[in-house]
Amino acid sequence: QVRLAESGGGSIQAGGSLRLSCDYGRIPYSGYCMAWFRRRSGSEREAVAGIGANGNTTYTDSVKGRFTISLNRAQGTMYLQMVNLEPEDTAMYYCAARTRPPFVTGGDCMSLDMDYWGKGTPVTISS
Repeated sequence: QVRLAESGGGSIQAGGSLRLSCDYGRIPYSGYCMAWFRRRSGSEREAVAGIGANGNTTYTDSVKGRFTISLNRAQGTMYLQMVNLEPEDTAMYYCAARTRPPFVTGGDCMSLDMDYWGKGTPVTISS
């Protein structure tokens, strides 16, 4: 069974940085993609960044240039480096994995149709 565990969330001021981690250990499938999602208060869960089996990355427009997704498959850890954080980034952040095709590109992982989810880590940005 695949288990995802997020960490690294916190409360900081606008303009600061955080790095989220998602420990997933081992995914016993031939291919997969992974992504970060967030749920802001009063909003639906949305995709933030995805990384495909080929290493391709995709970002939602509001975080481009500020967030960087990366994946260490050997270690079984995914990261989301976030800089220049804004109050609008306040949300619960979740990591997720998709093991069913398609999973080649980061864009393949930018939907809610994922196979495994973590429980989330909270991020609060104050102005």
